[in-house]
Amino acid sequence: MHLPLNALRAFEASARHLSFTRAAIELNVTQSAVSAQVKNLEERLGVSLFRRLPRGLALTDEGHALLPMLSETFARIGAVLEQFRDGRLREVLTVAVVGTFAVGWLIPRLEAFHRDHPFVDLRLLTHNNRVDLAGEGLDYAIRFGDGAWHGTHAEPLMDAPLSPVCTPEIAARLREPADLARETLLRSYRTDEWARWFGAAGVAPPLLRGPVFDSSVTMAAAAMQGLGVALLPPAMFGQALRDERLVQPFGIAVSTGRYWLTRLKSKQETIAMREFRAWLLAAVAAG
Repeated sequence: MHLPLNALRAFEASARHLSFTRAAIELNVTQSAVSAQVKNLEERLGVSLFRRLPRGLALTDEGHALLPMLSETFARIGAVLEQFRDGRLREVLTVAVVGTFAVGWLIPRLEAFHRDHPFVDLRLLTHNNRVDLAGEGLDYAIRFGDGAWHGTHAEPLMDAPLSPVCTPEIAARLREPADLARETLLRSYRTDEWARWFGAAGVAPPLLRGPVFDSSVTMAAAAMQGLGVALLPPAMFGQALRDERLVQPFGIAVSTGRYWLTRLKSKQETIAMREFRAWLLAAVAAG
């Protein structure tokens, strides 16, 4: 059955408003035109879609059955057409980024990405390194680790060695790595990081009693407040180090992993995904 689109649109608007007059205002046509379109649709279907009342309209059972399908269809059409608003198909790209990388590296560079890729509608989510690519409907996830995630294609981005950072006041008390044993050592959920750093420094690790954080960003905020010494990747906190809100008392750093760009192996790459990947790898290479 071939039904005229204008008649379907007239019915859907009239059914939402329960008024031919308000539907006409929305569609920018006359009330009589809307009424005629609806009548034409009813005749083609062989049913009544409205009961005409003295003070408006009421949907019949047939009208109630037709309305949800039409409303959903027109909404989906509108969503697709909205992607052409700037004269080119816009693509949604959903990327989950570990918070440290998002704040310390990605966000300061996003303006350049948006300038060169205006057709990409970027949705940026942050996480604490635990993501579900399939369950969350993600195109990409940037995370920290060894690159071994089941069913995932992982592309290395950059190393991020860890080193102690703290306020200048605390740093003034630190002459050698062993002095850290007298300080509160802020920890992440990766329990071996401080032990590995002390091993690289040639010092026996002290008993750790400091608070545990699930985010390097919040740990850095705690360190800036003078709550203790945090083991963080200095490369991700360059602005805080330049502003001397944090200082790096020792040059010793230990690598426990790197940042990776990941996607499901089963995920078909879109144009937006390819453009983002190419931009990201080029920006990382440029430093």
